[in-house]
Amino acid sequence: MKIEYQNNISKSYGYSFFSFFGITSLWVLYLQMKGLSLVEVGVCESIFHVASFVFEVPSGLLADRFSYRFVLICGRVAAIVSALLMLFGNCFLLFALGFIFSALSYNLQSGTIEALIYDSLTSIAQTDRYPSIISKITITSEFADTAGVGLAGFLVHWHFGLTYVLAAIFGFFGMLTVIFLKEPPSTHPNEQAVPRPTAAAILKAAADTLKKSSLLRNLMLFHALFSTICTLYYFYFQSLMEKYHFPGGLISALMIIAAVINICGLRYTPLLQQRLSKRTLIFLLTSSLLFLLLLTWVNQLPLLCILFLFSQLLSSVIEPIFSSYYNTLISSAQRATLLSVASALFSLIMSAIFPLAGWLLQNSSFSFTFGSCGVIFLLILSLVSLKRCILK
Repeated sequence: MKIEYQNNISKSYGYSFFSFFGITSLWVLYLQMKGLSLVEVGVCESIFHVASFVFEVPSGLLADRFSYRFVLICGRVAAIVSALLMLFGNCFLLFALGFIFSALSYNLQSGTIEALIYDSLTSIAQTDRYPSIISKITITSEFADTAGVGLAGFLVHWHFGLTYVLAAIFGFFGMLTVIFLKEPPSTHPNEQAVPRPTAAAILKAAADTLKKSSLLRNLMLFHALFSTICTLYYFYFQSLMEKYHFPGGLISALMIIAAVINICGLRYTPLLQQRLSKRTLIFLLTSSLLFLLLLTWVNQLPLLCILFLFSQLLSSVIEPIFSSYYNTLISSAQRATLLSVASALFSLIMSAIFPLAGWLLQNSSFSFTFGSCGVIFLLILSLVSLKRCILK
């Protein structure tokens, strides 16, 4: 029995590789080549985030009602359906449906493989290994994502549709690894399962806590806006790749370099947290993003490529920094609820801003769109600073 549950660990590495293989990361470029406007591309991303928010609670209830394996298999089936819709779709509605299935697959796997691993370790009394195993799974996922997007770059001008063929194949292999997993027993078989809170309950509980903590509220809003801008920069930079006809090798090189820079940034983030105060770190992050956006006005392609890499570095380092801040400010009883709200806040902002940014890009340029974001960002910071000075 111990050997069977021990095998779950090794198989989980295979599942993570197949599930996070980032072969479809250049979807903005793909949809543009399929004839969608940047506004329609933005709406597709909004649909993904709205669907993800809707599916968040039901996907957790499925795991409680059935089993981890069932949910993981459904997640891979949804991923395969999404890939096929993207491959054979020829209109906006089919692509939008593909994004809904993509969101469903994301929600079905989110946290589920981690729960299965933990219960497997519990059954063999080895839960002390969990941090090490999760770290290895994260590395596996990062490697798979980098390898996938690197391969996709080479396929852009050869057979871009092949990326979704490979996505469906990897989804099938991911499903096979789940079939060979053994469902672990419930950690607490005598306890009645506690249903996950509804979206309304999550929002109500969060509102009560956030009203009492202006610091937590401001951190969540800042984090959501910061991450939204960096995500927009990543995806809509692909429109420049299309405009300037980047060769596949250059696209792959940029994505791989971005991944390497992100890993280096994550490596030194704990050191920054130890040496710099919370206020200083947030000031540096804010100044860096503002500098990046304003510098985008200089519409020079080599500079924009460098700024793209810098935006991804900022996007990677902010996550562990704010995760640490949240966990020190939120009590254990409210932690899961408020972290869900922080994630939902990001999704809601993305849903609203992504198509708007697409409309601006379609009617102006990349430099104007993100340079304008920098000007607006600067005005907001100036008004906030002025208000604080007056109140003092």
